[in-house]
Amino acid sequence: MYRFREGYYADVRRERRVTTNITFKNGVLAENRERVTDGAFIRVFDGKMWYYASTENPDEVQKELDGLYALASPDPAIAEHPLVKRLEVNRDKRIRFGDNSVEAVSRAEKQKLLTELFPLIGKYPEAKLSVLRYLDRHSDFSFYSSKGAALEYDYQTCGIVTHIFVAEGEKSFQFGVQKGETDFAALGGFAGKLDDAIKEGIAFMREAAEVVPGEYPIVLSPEAAGVFAHESFGHKSEADFMLGNETMRREWQIGKKVGSDCLSILESGNYDGCGYVPYDDEGTKAKSTYLIRNGLLAGRLHSAETAAELEEELTGNARAINTKYEPIVRMTTTVIEGGDKTPEELIAGIKHGYFIKTIKHGSGMSVFTIAPNISYEIVDGKIARPVKISVISGDVFETLGLIDGLSREVEILCFVSGGCGKMEQYPLPVGFGAPYVSVSRMKVQ
Repeated sequence: MYRFREGYYADVRRERRVTTNITFKNGVLAENRERVTDGAFIRVFDGKMWYYASTENPDEVQKELDGLYALASPDPAIAEHPLVKRLEVNRDKRIRFGDNSVEAVSRAEKQKLLTELFPLIGKYPEAKLSVLRYLDRHSDFSFYSSKGAALEYDYQTCGIVTHIFVAEGEKSFQFGVQKGETDFAALGGFAGKLDDAIKEGIAFMREAAEVVPGEYPIVLSPEAAGVFAHESFGHKSEADFMLGNETMRREWQIGKKVGSDCLSILESGNYDGCGYVPYDDEGTKAKSTYLIRNGLLAGRLHSAETAAELEEELTGNARAINTKYEPIVRMTTTVIEGGDKTPEELIAGIKHGYFIKTIKHGSGMSVFTIAPNISYEIVDGKIARPVKISVISGDVFETLGLIDGLSREVEILCFVSGGCGKMEQYPLPVGFGAPYVSVSRMKVQ
């Protein structure tokens, strides 16, 4: 495929990507766009440093590769370099979506998914503004390395994203609901989900009370718990944060007690959905990596560089947002494993607290913050009135230790809009998974 030279490590990552974005604002078509890109990212390593090139002309790959060789210096012992030794040699063709590609679906069919929602929204005079979007992406990847790796695989997501603004008198509220899938046919039935969300949004606008700030028991929905795990703990697990940082290394000792005995958090590219990554952008096969197991720190996420530096194994987490960027350590799908209770049992044990159902956004490393959208008060073990909560927050390790219950049910969530940001690389598709999670105490504002 490519002419690799002795005395260097090199790899070529290519992606052909097709995306669709259809947007209606208050029933008026604002965008109907399909975009096709086909690019390659080329790397050469000579044992001292990396040399990079990117091209949007696949016919120029060999020329770019030869140009990088001209900048580098050969090393006869390159195969024995700790970083190069860790890089896997996988040979595989894994095409999942070829016969079911969203490319084969007409834009008229995609647009119809949105226009069929107009009568539903029109039933509600309180709905003053609606933004409806259809998004999809299909990618065909290939990866070849001087060690002999040869991979072909594909990736696909599609979904409907809605934002609704409701108002009545002086009261107003905005919310969103979306559905993400890997199969276009699975997007059917969204109207019922949207109808329920609009009814709940109007009720929240009319009835939500102001919260009294303080510390309370909290039950997090799978959406809220999944984002909490990603933002508060997943990023801390990315091993590049530890390079040259002795404080982080001491804080991040494998085997350290970091959470409740019932808590286990798993990271894997094997889950179906937005975070599906069968091979990372260094050709490493997807692994299942426990970050926390029964409350103990069990692992961290690696690229070849961080694995070599920390003398640990690869995890399949070297990722880039596209072929213009080098791979860095990123999450795929981060999942809190389930427990032994039902959501109702978690709520039943709370005298006075709050249930966080949906969220706007979250962030954090050592200290996290989550901004809820729809929340409810819990009184005497039952869901009560809706409440307006600006932020829930806390120290990450302290909060992980305060988790006192998990539902058996675990939801794997796929959000087709937005994504994860790190350094200049945004947005990267990732998945979330979680049960309902009970925390004995969190700060509420």
